[in-house]
Amino acid sequence: MTPAAPARAPAPVWLSLTALAVGGFGIGTTEFATMGVLPEVTGDLGASIPDGGHLVSAYALGVVVGAPLLAVVGARLPRKALLLALMAAFTLTNALSALAPTFGTLVAARFATGLPHGAYFGTASLVAASLVPADRRARAVARVMLGLTVANVVGVPLATLLGQQLGWRSTYWAVTAIGALAVACVVRAVPAVAVLPGASPRRELGALRRSQVWLTLLVGAAGFGGFFAVYSYIAPTLTEVSGFAPSGVPVALALFGIGMTLGTELGGRLADRSVVRTIALGMSGVAVVLLAFPLTARTVVTAGISVLLIAVTGSLCLPALQTRLMDVAGDAQSLAAAGQHAALNVANAIGAWLGGVVIAAGLGYTAPALVGAALSVLGLGVLGVSVLQERRPPEHGLLPAGLVRSG
Repeated sequence: MTPAAPARAPAPVWLSLTALAVGGFGIGTTEFATMGVLPEVTGDLGASIPDGGHLVSAYALGVVVGAPLLAVVGARLPRKALLLALMAAFTLTNALSALAPTFGTLVAARFATGLPHGAYFGTASLVAASLVPADRRARAVARVMLGLTVANVVGVPLATLLGQQLGWRSTYWAVTAIGALAVACVVRAVPAVAVLPGASPRRELGALRRSQVWLTLLVGAAGFGGFFAVYSYIAPTLTEVSGFAPSGVPVALALFGIGMTLGTELGGRLADRSVVRTIALGMSGVAVVLLAFPLTARTVVTAGISVLLIAVTGSLCLPALQTRLMDVAGDAQSLAAAGQHAALNVANAIGAWLGGVVIAAGLGYTAPALVGAALSVLGLGVLGVSVLQERRPPEHGLLPAGLVRSG
């Protein structure tokens, strides 16, 4: 009789979190690298630069549609299996982007690539939180988010450079390779995590009946709209107002990525002490920095410092918002966790649109910062409403059953 093979020891928690972050790194790279190779894409496929913006919009729309849809559809799947399915789809759709013969097919491929984005981050956050004690959940979520922020420091610049040197298709082939690596990492290092008993699409949809879920999503959509109002127009602002040479813009964007990485890591530690206070601190910080930006944007040095501070203060909120959604969702964890990334892409669209409106009105490239400050204050106001409602007695019917406080 052949002896049974010894059971493989589970991977250390840090390795499991790193494996989840590799997927986030690939997603972050593909999300932003398109902007870097836009001239190459449009020139090769016979589209205009404004038309090229549809590639970015298509991806964001895919995130907004896919985040809740796939979270509900995959409600009964074991979480590791769902992660593997989502990352396999991500890998395949990036390969389809690299092979796209026409601009229209590339737009369709970018929409498809955005579909797994929110569901992956939502599921990965739930898995990460399940691997650590309750008082370290936000830090575990932050480690997953680090993949997204590090992508802005390393992945996007390298993928952009590759696309400029070897053609835009090589950018998507590189992300395809990262996706395949992420699949292998999840297989090897992420343990099996069962869904909660009784998980079902119907129960996940129950999150939509919880006012605290909607309020938290609105905090992210409004508050991060301010963040994106400035980020969307940062390149022309730096060259036209701050005095950056075009060659210096990638350096500033890398600085932005470094700020996001620092803010996410710090935000995870602060959120393990108080989720609500961390969100309030981050959004207050963003509002202050953005209010000062029309003045600080006037020189290279002060503009660079401001870019770093905007990234740090904005990213403080990321782990805290994700954790609060997990807290207020009760037993509808997957939909709420994935919904955070849909809300952030709504924020991206709102911020970019409002920023464009004030620039088109002739108010200058620094005007979006004032719009952004107002949006951040709006996010703080919604957070205040959420906290006040949460503190009312349950008999008033305003505190959903099963709600876990996250103050």
